[in-house]
Amino acid sequence: MRRHPHVLGFAACVLIAVGSFGAGATRYRGGVLRELGLDFLAFGHGRGLMDLLLTAGIVGLVAAWVMLWKARPSERQLRRTVWWWTGALACSAPILSRDVYSYLMQGAMLRDGFDPYSEGAAVNPGPFLWEVSHDWRNTTTPYGPLHLGLGKAVTTLVGDNVTAGLIAYRLISVAGFALIVWSVPRIAKAIGGDPALALWLGVANPVMLLHLIGGMHNEAVMVGLVSLGLLSCLRGRWCTPGIALIALAVSLKATAAIALPFVVWLMVQRHSSTALGRAGMLVVSGAWALVVNAAVIHVVTVASGTTWGWLAQITGNSKVINPLAGPTFAAELLTPLLQLFDDTFRYNTALSWTRSVFSVLMLVGLVAVWWLFRPRPGTAYEPRAVAGTTAAYAVAFAANAVTLPWYYASLISLTGTFRPPPWVVKGAAGASIVVALAFQGSGNHRLYDAWFLALAAIGAVIAVEWLFRDVPKTPWPARDESPRGPSGREAHRQDAPAESRPA
Repeated sequence: MRRHPHVLGFAACVLIAVGSFGAGATRYRGGVLRELGLDFLAFGHGRGLMDLLLTAGIVGLVAAWVMLWKARPSERQLRRTVWWWTGALACSAPILSRDVYSYLMQGAMLRDGFDPYSEGAAVNPGPFLWEVSHDWRNTTTPYGPLHLGLGKAVTTLVGDNVTAGLIAYRLISVAGFALIVWSVPRIAKAIGGDPALALWLGVANPVMLLHLIGGMHNEAVMVGLVSLGLLSCLRGRWCTPGIALIALAVSLKATAAIALPFVVWLMVQRHSSTALGRAGMLVVSGAWALVVNAAVIHVVTVASGTTWGWLAQITGNSKVINPLAGPTFAAELLTPLLQLFDDTFRYNTALSWTRSVFSVLMLVGLVAVWWLFRPRPGTAYEPRAVAGTTAAYAVAFAANAVTLPWYYASLISLTGTFRPPPWVVKGAAGASIVVALAFQGSGNHRLYDAWFLALAAIGAVIAVEWLFRDVPKTPWPARDESPRGPSGREAHRQDAPAESRPA
């Protein structure tokens, strides 16, 4: 593998880390720059300079990611590159979102005797509250007991020290990301996929790195647990340990449960020859998955000192508006059309309609995907289980009332593991490029900037066509360590990937 993509990506991550302290999701009070007497870099022309560094870093990371796959790296080279990039990003301040401050605040609320499922952050004034975005100071949390338990443990350990709390959450994010790095290529190997493609598309992806490491979102731990759970189910005859791991992820964030129905099908496929038959095993397996799930969540709930109140908050908030969510995108198309006939028609009316319709479509879509990806007689179900889980995540996030980039981590992490057709890989790569570039260091986005969208889309199309122009229109082939490109064609000896050492 040529060294240039590796080095370019590492340099880009260093730029992001440096720029983040002035142009990231910076502290409202205190912070590293203020302690060093450099707080002039957090506003005015100084912030503009830091924003330039951060933006250049994000663009450089996206370019390095594209070039990396063009170099045809091996699995080992990709894993090494991922960790160099992760190490550099781990030194940054929070970027692209202020959610980590809310995580600290919610943990402090539980520590101090407040209920984050019924009260907003404003009931517990202090250093953490100062850093919470104003939009969320009176909002309850939709996350499960494991999320609050982690927050309580962190804030009990660090007290009200915001900087120490951020470091603790960065370590938690890296630990969750490590589970993803370890599990994803092994999932690909277990189902006959290409572990190098799985690592490149699902782990080294800029969306994953920027939002799970840079943004420190709890998807890092959730996706890590789901990945480990799926791997356990694929490797072992009995799925109970894997179900328990996925249930642990559900206790962090409910969307992890989308993987469970496909684990049920996996159990049905493996044990349908018993006296119960296929239908009986479906009932028994489904009931067992529910029992294990409820038991694990109950244990976490008791251990964390929380309640089951999160179930009432699962739908979350409705404040976030961006076209990544299908209902929002549909409302933005529908409103101008209806205003041609009624100029008093309001966008919020259309949005309430589309959210209701898409809620039904999500439910129908999830059931349809579960049924379409059911086991087929005479064939191994493991690849279909992973492909079905990936498709179900796509349906859920496309139809959800609120969708943010890091939500797609569940989908992205699995997309390259099975043998996806080239159009899936191309679509995922192109969308990742646009989404990675769309968000600014502070958390604002450019998804309503027509010029940005046009340029980003054109750039993504050019990059994808350049990257995959030799790929045949067949399912993505698995690769070994021989000098064979991901398109399945034999590489010339002089083009074979060469080992390289990290910069």
